Amino acid sequence: MLIAFKLKLALACAAGFAGPLAVAPLVSEMTAHGSQSEPVIVEIAAGSFAYREAGDFTRGGQQAEAPLRALQFDRPLHIMREQVSSADYQLCVADGACRALDKDVVIAPDRPVVQVNWHDAEAYAVWLSRKTSQHYRLPSDEEWAFAAGSKFADDGLAVDPDDPAKRLISRYERESDRDLADTAAYPFGKFGINERGVLDLAGNVWEWTSTCFVRSALDQHGSIARQNANCGVRIAEGAHRAYVTDFIRDARAGGCATGVPPANLGFRLVREERTWMASVSARWSKVWTARS
Repeated sequence: MLIAFKLKLALACAAGFAGPLAVAPLVSEMTAHGSQSEPVIVEIAAGSFAYREAGDFTRGGQQAEAPLRALQFDRPLHIMREQVSSADYQLCVADGACRALDKDVVIAPDRPVVQVNWHDAEAYAVWLSRKTSQHYRLPSDEEWAFAAGSKFADDGLAVDPDDPAKRLISRYERESDRDLADTAAYPFGKFGINERGVLDLAGNVWEWTSTCFVRSALDQHGSIARQNANCGVRIAEGAHRAYVTDFIRDARAGGCATGVPPANLGFRLVREERTWMASVSARWSKVWTARS
């Protein structure tokens, strides 16, 4: 058990994907449904975008740059305009469906919930779905990247076979170009709104996704030849992409062995429309977590 724990903590933080094409957002207002209000949802029109694959890649036994893929969304994506607030999460706690927050987390309707792990986010999604009779879930990494738009540019790093350490050093320098002491959970809107109408992307709150950490071996053509998924580690998206052990609530205290860890861990959810079985490719369906 101790060995498994240490292996989880040894996984590195990393970054890199390309910004999607800009489309006009459609925001639906918050509506009361039973005893629980539904969050404000942004509808992002279908479209294509360039996506830097997540995970660790090798070719011929050597570290390789993550492939850049063109992905297509055939239907709109419905995602929360803001992260889940600490006050809304506290309602789930009061209902006995979510684990209590740490004492130093500020409870307020205008601030994101922080210091929550992946399982906490999953529990909240199940609770909110039950309360609203809708289907809420964590976004996949691809969906989060699509919603992020120009908030993230492609920051993939080339691999120098003669000196692989250069890539790690470059990544660390880029990730650390921020105020490491700034860990406050700011009111919504502090980090601005993107061209899709989504707030506070790439701020100081990293957001859990449903996507597992995957190690992939590429063939000579750059296509994926084989994969090994570790769903005890999930992708969190923020100012850079991070791979975080699923039970970690504060990545600053552990969960990433390399690079700069997320300042805060929070989340926002996707609302699954009843008429859409969300999928971009067969590969997506393999990595999404099944709902009970």
